[in-house]
Amino acid sequence: MNRILAALMLFALVAAPAFGQQNIEQQKIAYLIDSVATLQDATFIRNGTEYDAAHAADHMRLKLRFAGSRVKTAGDFIAYCATGSSVSGIKYTIHFHDGHSVDSATFLRGKLAEYMAKAAHRSG
Repeated sequence: MNRILAALMLFALVAAPAFGQQNIEQQKIAYLIDSVATLQDATFIRNGTEYDAAHAADHMRLKLRFAGSRVKTAGDFIAYCATGSSVSGIKYTIHFHDGHSVDSATFLRGKLAEYMAKAAHRSG
């Protein structure tokens, strides 16, 4: 019985950081999707068709579900779910009200950097 308990305790000590890291990555991904969903006066271009921010965020959530275990990090999310069409290969673009445009991967990498800077500031 003591060996079983010791094995379970060892597993918990080894696995806890991995579960914690997975939760952190899920929080980052949720932040990225929310950053898209709450954009004001932005139009998302996907395969030549315009979508509002809420629809773009919904599409990213759908792609995240389909990606399954391939998405382990926020970087994976950007690469697999938020960069462009897996069918046509065309990059997703965001057009802002002020007239400038950026590809979605660049926008999301910037948002991820902001998230990381805020997290570092809170912990340090």
